[in-house]
Amino acid sequence: MANVPDNLHYSKDHEWLRVEGDSAVIGITDHAQEQLGDVVYVELPKAGESFVAHESFGSVESVKAVSEIFTPISGEVAEVNESLNDEPEKVNKDPYGEGWMIKMKMSAPGEVDSLLTAAEYEDFTKAEE
Repeated sequence: MANVPDNLHYSKDHEWLRVEGDSAVIGITDHAQEQLGDVVYVELPKAGESFVAHESFGSVESVKAVSEIFTPISGEVAEVNESLNDEPEKVNKDPYGEGWMIKMKMSAPGEVDSLLTAAEYEDFTKAEE
């Protein structure tokens, strides 16, 4: 069973979000990285780029497939996890910690309320199987 921390918010696209003031840290879930297999490359946007909720902001390439990554909320990219350029395997080893992908300044913080709780996300992933 995939790890689903209670303190995060989740999207049906298998991204997680952690609110930090008016910003949010975003990455892919443990479930997503398990489905992908060994991550070999991560393509991320540049700081300063803006996205609307559910828009693709990058991709993750694994030994099995290439998958787009979608932002769960609208905002501007404040920071990118540059360490994933050299160590994409962090996404597999620590998806909720060192494997984070971007930090966004939220333009509509209320969008967080439409995301799934940990329990809702667990139910969603079970229904998909």
